[in-house]
Amino acid sequence: MDQLALLFVLLLGALVSVPVGDRFGVPAPVLMTVFGGVLAVADFVPNVDIPPDLILPGLLPPLLYAAVRRTSWRQFAANLRPIFLLAVALVFVTTVCVAFVANAIVPGLPIAAAIALGALIAPPDPVAATSVAGQLGLPRRLVSILEGEGLFNDVTAIVLYHVAIAAAVSGSFSVWRAGLDLVLSAVVAVVVGLVLGWGANRLMDLLGDPTLQIGMTLLVPYASYVLAEKLHGSGVLAVLTTALFLAEYATGADDVMTRLAGHTFWDIIDTLVTGVAFGLIGLELHNAIRTAQGRWGELLGWAAAVVGVVIVVRLLWLLPATWLTKLLHARQDYDEEIPVSWRETVVMWWSGMRGVASVALALAIPLKTDAGSPFPDRDEIVFIAFGVIIVTLVLQGLTLPWLVKRLGVRADSEREKEFEKELALRAAKAAKRRLREIEQVEDLPEELSEQMLRRAFDIGIRISPDMGEEERREAQHQRVKRIKRIRNIQNEMLSAARHEVLAARSEPGADPEIVDRVLRHLDVRSLR
Repeated sequence: MDQLALLFVLLLGALVSVPVGDRFGVPAPVLMTVFGGVLAVADFVPNVDIPPDLILPGLLPPLLYAAVRRTSWRQFAANLRPIFLLAVALVFVTTVCVAFVANAIVPGLPIAAAIALGALIAPPDPVAATSVAGQLGLPRRLVSILEGEGLFNDVTAIVLYHVAIAAAVSGSFSVWRAGLDLVLSAVVAVVVGLVLGWGANRLMDLLGDPTLQIGMTLLVPYASYVLAEKLHGSGVLAVLTTALFLAEYATGADDVMTRLAGHTFWDIIDTLVTGVAFGLIGLELHNAIRTAQGRWGELLGWAAAVVGVVIVVRLLWLLPATWLTKLLHARQDYDEEIPVSWRETVVMWWSGMRGVASVALALAIPLKTDAGSPFPDRDEIVFIAFGVIIVTLVLQGLTLPWLVKRLGVRADSEREKEFEKELALRAAKAAKRRLREIEQVEDLPEELSEQMLRRAFDIGIRISPDMGEEERREAQHQRVKRIKRIRNIQNEMLSAARHEVLAARSEPGADPEIVDRVLRHLDVRSLR
């Protein structure tokens, strides 16, 4: 098996892991990590030969963009305080604690290299958190905080990592220089993200065609990441800024085809890239085994100690941070999402899985310093990092569903239904207002006006059947049954039409392009 064949195997595994994970209640990223580990110990599977400096820019931009599409800037703003405590403060605390312990237990490990180790394993993975937590029916407030933490903590961690690596390679370090680099990196990233987001939005308006617009959304995250990195900014923060801007402004209310096709496209990209990313994590098991030859006891002991620090520090930080957030939330009128019980805090604690970014940063550690000597304890750092990733991802990922079920942490379905009902009512009222405006301009027949009024009400009922009165709900139920029957018959008719058009594609003299054009019209008609 060569590298290309291995890539196709990972892509196939990414697709298969989704239904298998759903069947057995195991998150797909965890399955792909285990699958990669199995491939790593197989003799016929080659070692992964990907330049480390291509892993982050190759995998993170589409993953971050896909994750941001599920949220909004206002949601981040509403949860700014708890996200800051996790994405910035906790990353600093975890980095310091890991660096202190690693420097103490690993003989000869310089403090700069220890800080690099702490920085690369400090941030929980955004893809792992959202992929795992999103499938468990957790309260939306927890998912929002985990998404925000996962998306923004990489910014802090990567800057700390680069500062520590620079200090280890050059042998010098300045606190003021590091702080200035952090601020400049953030400013450059935000500017690049906003400029590219604005430019991409304008260009998408000019393109017009949904296919071209969706293609643009695939290119923009990569452009944002690369440009920000070239200007010494944070590529991760630039991608987040661009994605948030486009999510807010790129698609209009009436861009139906762009929205539907874009949703499907990014679901596919998210599934494939996520599978490959976590498969690569498992494949790194081969290098870990090679490093540990003859030193298993020593290296496993170091890795276990650092794993313990990472897990315990997160719990010890979350308990007072959650209490402080609740206290401030009670004193002031903030509309932010916070854990409301110790059970939710425990679930947040156990959701701190490491993943793609940690692997990429570990592999990106330079081989030599500026003086030409080997980077201090590079193999040991990579092994410890891999141990943390495997334990947090596989152990926590496999046991998180059990923990959630055991603690009884579930989404507030009644609250979600109420919000859905509220949106349905607003949608119906907006449709009625527009109908009244049309009636003032045009002289609609009374029968047509009443029919349109019923359809305006149906808009809300179809979204949330509970919004109507009991009599209307019953009438709507009968109407829905009739509509379903009509739709089923219509679907059968359209199916026959599609079969006939497809049959014409094989006839002599038939133009495939015209056949496909007619088929697209029938497909779009089927969506209505």
